[in-house]
This record gives sequence, structure tokens and C-alpha cells, in this order.
Amino acid sequence: MEYFEIIGGKKLKGSVSMFGSKNVALKLLVAACLSDKEILIENIPLISDVRIMADIIEQLGGKVIFKDHKLTVKMEKFTSDKISLEKAAEIRTSYMFLAPMLARIGSAIIPNPGGCRIGARPIDRVVEGLKKMGVKIKYLSKDGYFHAEAPSGLKGAYYKFEKSTHTGTETMILAAVLAKGKTVLDNAAQEPEIDELIAFLRRLGARIERKKPRTIVIEGVKNLNSAKFRVFPDRNEVVTFAVASIITQGDIFIKDISEKGLKEFLEMLEQVGGGYEIKNRGIRFYYKGQLRPAAVTTGYYPGFMTDWQGPWAVLMTKANGESVLHERVYENRFTYVDELKKMGADIELFNPPVKNPSKFYNFNISDDNKSFLHAAKIRGSIVLHNAVMDIADLRAGATLVLGAISAEGKSILFGLGYLDRGYEQFEQRLKSLGANIKRIKES
Repeated sequence: MEYFEIIGGKKLKGSVSMFGSKNVALKLLVAACLSDKEILIENIPLISDVRIMADIIEQLGGKVIFKDHKLTVKMEKFTSDKISLEKAAEIRTSYMFLAPMLARIGSAIIPNPGGCRIGARPIDRVVEGLKKMGVKIKYLSKDGYFHAEAPSGLKGAYYKFEKSTHTGTETMILAAVLAKGKTVLDNAAQEPEIDELIAFLRRLGARIERKKPRTIVIEGVKNLNSAKFRVFPDRNEVVTFAVASIITQGDIFIKDISEKGLKEFLEMLEQVGGGYEIKNRGIRFYYKGQLRPAAVTTGYYPGFMTDWQGPWAVLMTKANGESVLHERVYENRFTYVDELKKMGADIELFNPPVKNPSKFYNFNISDDNKSFLHAAKIRGSIVLHNAVMDIADLRAGATLVLGAISAEGKSILFGLGYLDRGYEQFEQRLKSLGANIKRIKES
């Protein structure tokens, strides 16, 4: 068993670097399997999710070689069309291998995807889109697998997403790259990570263009080439360290980043009185005085990112007054609240009145539950105290670490496996900034 022992109350100061985006790196590993050539990906975060995806590629017949924060992928030939239940249960993006397997060998057998259980996160929108491209797909409850076949190959099609879906858009792009003819994706998601995937695929020889903000057109090609690509910094890491600086009344310079993909966070930070300064080689985040409360609603891009809401909740415990945080993307994403309340946070979950829930919320209303509450009232300013806490998912883990480093006394955090899925050398980097944090291993 491993856990964090954190003694809070230290002001974090200094400079720190971000690793490559988890949400880009995982998708590039899948995309690389569309080619039979060797592909080099740089600035890869060495996190457990990346290693699981590499294991899946090797199980399917590919070869992955790590060298520091670089790796090469070569899927010369698929030797299997089935992903193991064990590996798929560990990571949600495993279902994206549907695309390269269907494109190159015409069949795929994948289990219901796993990973952090943040709401239902159904893949029904992808299944519907693949059917438009000529895929026959069915889910067999007796074995827990989706069985998919493209007997006549993948064909270009028009598909409009009912609701914005980040990973669904990426999966449909991957399926269309080697399909016959033209594919048009309407109401496609706009996240910067998707445009990074598009840039990577174009470097391999794919023909993809975002015609409008929410319309992507893909002209299928026969094959893809070799290429080299560098993953851009993880904006979720940026927000985590930015919040860490301000809640500890510190001053942190994050190197080699820009405001790309951070506009909505920076605008809200300015509104509540958090300090930041954009420089040539990065962004400085610092405490400049008492924070003001604010109302924030998460949403798909361009909007306040759902992955930021946990760290933002901790930030608002320091604001003088009542803040409201309304989650629109996932139906059950406040798993960290009870743990923060152990530290003395004054947070009340509730369901605000919404005129048209099915339109307002991005999750499927059929997956909602009366026990799920979609908003939080956060009352500050609170001095958090120490507690023993359990991490329930990746972003909740980062949230609780933030709470602990800003609290008085010694806190213990269990469930580090979730954190290791998305943050490399997290405690080492916090320690380099002055945090009193250590990982304890019990035999």
C-alpha cells in the first residue's frame, strides 16, 4: 500500500515544468496504429495510463519502445483483433482501438471500457457513428464485449453528434482517416487536444480539415506514413499547479507554456482576484490578496473545463463569500466533496433549477440518478485542517492533494494509483516548490 503524507501550510515558490498532455498522448498511441510504419512521439508523460496503452498495442501485435520521455510505435501487422478484459478495465481510451482495427483488419472485439468511473460515459454516440460508416456492431452481455465488423471496409459518411463528445469525435476521426470517400463530422468537439490529434494525423499523411468550428471533413487515404511529433504540455497540470500557487499564497512560474487552451481559466482567475502574468517563456501564477467568490459552470470547449472544477472548488474555499460550481458535463463528478468536508470545507451539494435538462446537460439524461447532485455551494474563506482521505478518481486525487497542501497539520491520502494515471513525478515537483509531501510505501 502507498499513501501520501502531507504537512500543509508551506508557501510554494519557484519554477516548474509540465509534462506532455495525457489526453493527447493516449490518443496518439491509438492513431499510430493506423500506420504500419515506425512513429516517434516525443514529450510523452511516463504515467500508468500510457504504459497500459502501450501494453494493449503489444498485445495486438505492435511494438512500443520507451526511451526517457520519447517512444516509438510500430504496428506493422495486427496479430489479434481482441483487447483483453483485464487491460480494457484499467483505461477508458482502450475502446478507441476500434478505429484502427476496423480500418486495417475489418474486425474488433473490445470489452466495455473502464478507467475512472466519472459518470456513465457511454460510447453510444461512437457506436451510432460507426454504423453510418458500414460497421456492424453489437454488445453481448454474456461476455461483456462489443463485437464489430466492417465486412465491406469502412466507408465515408455524414454524422452529426447529438451532443459534444471529445473522445467520440477523436474516435470517429480515426475511423475516417483510412475509409473510402469523404466523412463529415458535424457538431464535432473543439478541444485543443483534438486539433493536436488532427495535426499529428496530417503529418502522417491524413487529409483532415476543420471547415468550421464544429465541422470536420476527412478525405480517406489508402495508407499513412512515418512521422515524428511532440506532445504539447498538459493544461490540466497547468491549472493544478496554478491553483497550488495561489491557495498557498505562493509564487510559481510554469515554464514553456502559453495561454493556449487556458483562456477560460485565466478569465475566471482574474475575476476572483488570482494573480497571473504571461511571459515569453511561460506563465507566472501568484497570490496577490483575498480572493473573491464567483459562479462557474463547466462545459465543453470553449468553456470552463470539467477537469478543472475540483481544483477550482479548493480555490473557492479561500474566497471571501459564497461561490457556486455547476457541473454540466458529467452527472456524478463531486466525489471529492465529502473528503474536502473532512478538512473543514463548507460545501453543500444541490440541484439547481434547469428548464431543459436534456439540452442543458451534456451527459445522457437517462444516465442521471436522483442521488446525483450537479452543483456545489462553496462558502469561504476557510482555513482547512488535516484529515485522512481516500481518492476516488484522477482529478479528485489532485483536488485532495491541493486541499492538503493548503491545510494546517498532517494529512494522509490513500488511493495514489488514481493519481499515477495522470500525473508524473507529482510529489517530487511539489516538493521542489517547497511542499512537505512524501510517498509512504507499506509492505
